[in-house]
Amino acid sequence: MSAAAGRGAAPELRRPRAILFDWDNTLVDSWPAIHDALNFTLEAFGLAPWSPDEIRSRMGKSLRDTFPALFGAEWKEAEQVFYRRFAGCHLERLRSRPGAGRMLAELQGAGLYLGVVSNKRGDYLRREAAHLGWRDYFGRIVGANDAAEDKPAKAPAAMALAGSGVSPGQQVWIAGDTGVDLECASNAGCLPVLVRELGPQPGEFAGHPPAVHVSDCQALCKLVGKL
Repeated sequence: MSAAAGRGAAPELRRPRAILFDWDNTLVDSWPAIHDALNFTLEAFGLAPWSPDEIRSRMGKSLRDTFPALFGAEWKEAEQVFYRRFAGCHLERLRSRPGAGRMLAELQGAGLYLGVVSNKRGDYLRREAAHLGWRDYFGRIVGANDAAEDKPAKAPAAMALAGSGVSPGQQVWIAGDTGVDLECASNAGCLPVLVRELGPQPGEFAGHPPAVHVSDCQALCKLVGKL
């Protein structure tokens, strides 16, 4: 565990009452399906395909927030093309991240409320959770289009906590691998936790840096166990 870059000493952490997780590249790997569907869509509309690195860096927001700039007036048609392609392959290509299932079981067993806040469309997100046998770990699974706005707005986080008895605050962690997740945590008044092997780089998350960095699911679980 490390403190955010530029914040000096590690923050004094309190044991979380709830953790809201990002989905893709935090709990699961579904990038092969996303890569296939996006490039299929780009080429269908006469655009050049993107590399895997481009997709990972440029597709952190939901389709309703990214496709209008990519496809202009045809963005809704492009969205339909994307999801038709994605629906045909996303479950067979879905893989859990190392240690994710065990972490969820241990955190739930320790009495934490768990939820998901993702920019993947909600119906596909819930199908993936069911496919992995993870539905019962989460109080709420909130995806794109479920709330009035998608991440980084605070609305999805508020929806994920609804009915849990837990209010937003520093004992609610929002854990993910991108700046969109950290900004969502900041907007929602929750603790931003960066989950990825590479630590935050100088100036990378200006305005909404992580309070904590952990390398992976196992490290996050160990950190909670120490609090």
